[in-house]
Amino acid sequence: MKAFKRLSLIAAIIPVIWGCDNYEMPPIIPQTGATLSSPANGSSLVLNSQDPEELIPFTVTAADFGMQGTVTYSLEMDLAGANFAKPIALGSSTSNIIEVLTSKINDELIAKGAAFDVPVNVDFRVKSTINQPLSPIFGEVVTLAVTPFNTDVEFPVMYVPGDYQGWNPENEMTVLKSVNFDDVYEGYVHILPGGTGEFKVNETNSWDVNYGDNGANGTLDRDGDNIKVTKFGTFFMKVDLAAKTYTLSEPLYWGIIGDATAGGWDSETKMQFDRENNVLKITADLKKGEMKFRANQSWSHNYGGANGELTADGANIQVAEAGKYTVTLNFTEPGAVTYTLTKN
Repeated sequence: MKAFKRLSLIAAIIPVIWGCDNYEMPPIIPQTGATLSSPANGSSLVLNSQDPEELIPFTVTAADFGMQGTVTYSLEMDLAGANFAKPIALGSSTSNIIEVLTSKINDELIAKGAAFDVPVNVDFRVKSTINQPLSPIFGEVVTLAVTPFNTDVEFPVMYVPGDYQGWNPENEMTVLKSVNFDDVYEGYVHILPGGTGEFKVNETNSWDVNYGDNGANGTLDRDGDNIKVTKFGTFFMKVDLAAKTYTLSEPLYWGIIGDATAGGWDSETKMQFDRENNVLKITADLKKGEMKFRANQSWSHNYGGANGELTADGANIQVAEAGKYTVTLNFTEPGAVTYTLTKN
């Protein structure tokens, strides 16, 4: 009898097992993200400085969530190659056209360090959402060459008074700027030989809220000891005001070099600091020929270019005729290095 009961139980289980073999997974609904169709991938977009309030239309393809619902398209951008680590939201629409202010694109690119009047590759993507319990989907990335224009963006600043500029907190030129408006301030500080190398960082153009470093350990202390460098040159400085920390790069001591200069291509003629304008400056006799800006007697750090604009490892600068010139090197504008070459 017991054997009969066991056989009956096995007979009852076998159909269940067979039934499991015939179980079907629910179908996977394919989804397709929206992509920017106009402007087309690889095309150029020159922003119009004459009409910063102009609305630029961006056309997107339709997303397919595999079900009915209202779809919202949001356009995002970031510098090419940044993988949208910090995407900028430009606007959204429930239609296939998203209109974005010219000034919005321009200001965001300048804030990310793009240079004026120079094309920069920018990645765009479309984020699609639907009023259903489904996750957003992203379409393929489209890259455009976007040319921003010069604009009077007023970045938040911190002041850097010190021995190098006469301990003047009211100097509006010797400042660090927060290009992302995030309490992180960056800029170049020119502390050349001839002084104590001491300075402080102030929140305003007064001594009311000033920071030093009591332990010389990269931490900002309110009313602390003067920050002091042990080497001289041009430093790239970064201040995180929220974290109360700062960093200084290794100094670069800039000069001019080339067959148009006194030292030829073998030796740099050192530049001096113009504290009123926060630029490096030299007045010297130049020959007809070519020149560049170089630092620390090394070609690892050099700038060349034309028409007042400089790029790292850029072309030699042409000196059309011999004479006495005043030459300046300017790091004050975020994302740009410029120069002047003026015959006296």
